[in-house]
Amino acid sequence: MQTIELIKSAIQSLKANKKRSFLTIIGIMIGIAAVIAILGIGDGITKTMYDKFGNNAKQGQQTTEIVYNPDNVNSTVNGFTQEQVADINTQFGGEIKKAEIEQESDNLSTHADIGDATKSVTLSLLKEPIHMVKLIASHNFGKRTFELGEANVLMSEKVAKRQYGSAQNALGTTVTINNVTYKVTGVYKSQAQFTDDGNQNSYGVDLLLPKKVYYQGDSAKEGNTLKLTFSQGVNASAISRRVAKYLKNNSSAATQGSYQYLDMEKALKQFSSQMSIITTFISFIAAISLFIAGIGVMNMMYISVSERTQEIGIRLAVGATPFNIMMQFLVEAVILTMTGGLLGFLGGAGLAHLLAPLLSNAIGGGIHIHAHISLNAFLLAFGTSAAVGLIFGILPARQAANKNLIDILR
Repeated sequence: MQTIELIKSAIQSLKANKKRSFLTIIGIMIGIAAVIAILGIGDGITKTMYDKFGNNAKQGQQTTEIVYNPDNVNSTVNGFTQEQVADINTQFGGEIKKAEIEQESDNLSTHADIGDATKSVTLSLLKEPIHMVKLIASHNFGKRTFELGEANVLMSEKVAKRQYGSAQNALGTTVTINNVTYKVTGVYKSQAQFTDDGNQNSYGVDLLLPKKVYYQGDSAKEGNTLKLTFSQGVNASAISRRVAKYLKNNSSAATQGSYQYLDMEKALKQFSSQMSIITTFISFIAAISLFIAGIGVMNMMYISVSERTQEIGIRLAVGATPFNIMMQFLVEAVILTMTGGLLGFLGGAGLAHLLAPLLSNAIGGGIHIHAHISLNAFLLAFGTSAAVGLIFGILPARQAANKNLIDILR
């Protein structure tokens, strides 16, 4: 029997029992969809973490960061200055493409003159007007504040009440930070320091300032994070460790803190390995449903063989061989499971893309997860569904092939 005729005959036989075939396909589809959804989200999380924290290979370069951690959390000493950056560019000029001070924006700690006292405060810097805080006195920043670089500040309700007794009393007062005097134009409702998912809340600080005004003069030339850019192909981790060691031995700030290179690539590889283990384990659990669906396929094929005894006899009588009979039923099982596998792949991919945004909201921290469905996932769905059809269809197919024409005629 030719292959095309074999497939056509198998499809016609499956159409003859549409409801039974449909229910069997649903079982395969659910198992494949669960595995594909898990793999899509797992790969998506890994890819997102690499895109956010890994080296920027897409632009033909790598980036790393060296962080200065002062021994005293209230210290105003900055670990990096423009002179140090110039020195690093000179010392490692042949290996580093560019070194620059990273201007941090969220949850900074510093000292400020509020009223007649110097206080340790936390602050976050803004680039544009925001609506993530609730103003309880006066008004929020407008576009004019950022366009003209006006030295205005928003103060938290907690600081306003502690220093001035009420939010209204704080309006119009001044706050001096790094020799720049800011005018308090609004007081906002205090927020928690940490979000529900455990990340630092950018708005759970004492003060909110325009970033353009804060980073001017000396403030723009100093910082605690150094960003290093390398050409693609060099050993960025090894060079970054040498830069951190050089700063430890030559920087005047090293006596009041420590320089630390965070090897994100190494951490990401460990994270990727752990995610792979977790994804594989969960996929294995989900694959149990495939086994159950395979039993359903076998059961359906056994029923089909028993119901089509006369058909088998007629085929044998007109010259079909036992091998032709076996292939007929085996192809039916494979078509059944591969149809479920294809539908399961599409359903699993859709489910992964639907769940990814919900997972992003649950994680928070500015991390936006996108499901990643690879070619390997498609081949897995295709291959697994075909394998289920072959494994669970072979016994019913052999039973059909072993039927004796004489017994059937009786």
